[in-house]
Amino acid sequence: MKKIYSLLLLVISSVSFGQTLYSENMGVPTATTTVASYITGTAPATFQNSSPIVYSGNGDIRVSSASSTYTGASGGGNAYLAATAGKYFQIDGINTTGYTSANLRLSFGYLTALFATVQVVVEYSTNASAATPTWTPITFTNNTSASWTLVSIPGGILPVSSTLSLRFSQPAVLGQIRIDDVKVINFNPACTLVLGTTNTACDAVTSGIDTYTTTIPYTGGGTGTYTITSSAGTVGGDNPNTVAAGNIIITGVSEGININVSITKGVCSYPVSVTAPECKIVNTLPYSESFPYTVGNVLGAEQKWTNFNSGDFVTVAAGSLTYTGVSSTGNSATFSGTGAECSTSFTPTTSGTLYTAFLMNVSDLTNVTDGSSTYIAAVTGTSNSNYKANLFVKKVGTQYQIGFDAASTTTNYNATLRNAGDVVYVVIGYDFSSNSLSLWLNPTNGASPTLGVNPAVAFTTLGGFTLRQDTATTTPTMIIDELRVVTSLSALNLTLGDKQNTIAGLNIYPNPVSNGTLFIETAANGAKTVTVFDVLGKQVMNATTTDNFINVSSLHTGIYIVSITEEGKTASRKLIIN
Repeated sequence: MKKIYSLLLLVISSVSFGQTLYSENMGVPTATTTVASYITGTAPATFQNSSPIVYSGNGDIRVSSASSTYTGASGGGNAYLAATAGKYFQIDGINTTGYTSANLRLSFGYLTALFATVQVVVEYSTNASAATPTWTPITFTNNTSASWTLVSIPGGILPVSSTLSLRFSQPAVLGQIRIDDVKVINFNPACTLVLGTTNTACDAVTSGIDTYTTTIPYTGGGTGTYTITSSAGTVGGDNPNTVAAGNIIITGVSEGININVSITKGVCSYPVSVTAPECKIVNTLPYSESFPYTVGNVLGAEQKWTNFNSGDFVTVAAGSLTYTGVSSTGNSATFSGTGAECSTSFTPTTSGTLYTAFLMNVSDLTNVTDGSSTYIAAVTGTSNSNYKANLFVKKVGTQYQIGFDAASTTTNYNATLRNAGDVVYVVIGYDFSSNSLSLWLNPTNGASPTLGVNPAVAFTTLGGFTLRQDTATTTPTMIIDELRVVTSLSALNLTLGDKQNTIAGLNIYPNPVSNGTLFIETAANGAKTVTVFDVLGKQVMNATTTDNFINVSSLHTGIYIVSITEEGKTASRKLIIN
């Protein structure tokens, strides 16, 4: 089915005869992101405008307290200036040449927590890149309410310049200031064309390079001769020379190619920048990925993968990981430290079982802080950030442990300590009928899950796999290879224990334990060996019981992993001691 993508581009204000020379709604961040990192993000989690517009500052972009209450509020992200004097957000490279200062108008959405005492400082410059730039303050009517408001600067204030810069600054150590929907408009009665929200749509979604179509709605046409040019594709659709309201359509542009559309009539100019959509396929099951791509390429640029969030990218690494019983070809994928996530989609699965298998190598831990824990991969729902089954690593000295959970944080770690450079075969399984989420590490036929959990809310659909980066000091250098997604273990040449509960009827209680006694019941109620590990994987207790309980009063308050073996079967559970 065709995927539709919408981009908010150059939306004209409600003022009649206004043409927008510059517009920025701050995109839609997935989390609080510094300006420097946000610049490199992927739409819509990045600024709308690229070169020659340049953004800088020591504030950040946030999705909280989204703009509202004023006409045209975009409601996505906003530039946030914390309660620290000197915080600022700067925009360089706005070109106002060809217009008159009397017609140039500035507007922006504005919110301040201390509206009665702290107001943003707004300035402009035409030489911001100079060693000693000149900044001129702009006077405006202060925000006198605790709600978002639209600030409008009349004509005659902004200068005519090819290097116009705007700066929004925090003047005090009190007050949280937010800015959104910054626009520079040419208010010219001769310029009647008004552009609406630009849309892009993939013409097809295949494993090759597809084309897309751009639609630019407009009103106010039929009043003169307009010239429309595009940096790529074919211009068609309605003609604003003769049609008062319609759609300008650009066709035949290859996915991944951004375009610039110019609509002019005399002094009236309507530039539109279009960010190309990604026409990525949904991979059919069984799905096999051996990363047969050019070394050094961004993985998300390939047809099976897509990037989201900001930062450096997952890339293609030379060579394959090797593991006995797994056939390796092609190359591999690698990432390290902080950066963007990369996901691949597969046929949505809603019943039966689903298994995701891959080889992984924590190749370098030197950048990671000892004791730190982080996610590295996840099986997702149909959204690439709807994380369902999460894989973790935690540095312990010079080694690491592997963890697993339905949540994005965990204490559920396998006790085995592994070394950097070890190749680990990972199998993640989910049984829809029993709501059992299981992890096998280096499994052999018949092996019980290494770790398991029953999600608090049963999964309804699984449809993706994501490689996840966290921070510079928590995400080690990772190599991932030979990804497989299947609905039957036979496709992996494995026969594994298919549920978390490999001991029939296993139940431990109370949990948390507060009175020093842990009861362990099973269907067989036979002799059991019980081993308890702390969160670092150190064995802190080992006992055998035939009475279905053990004394854990010697354990300190905290979280542990208890391993229970009965009649040759072993299962692990998280144990909390109060």
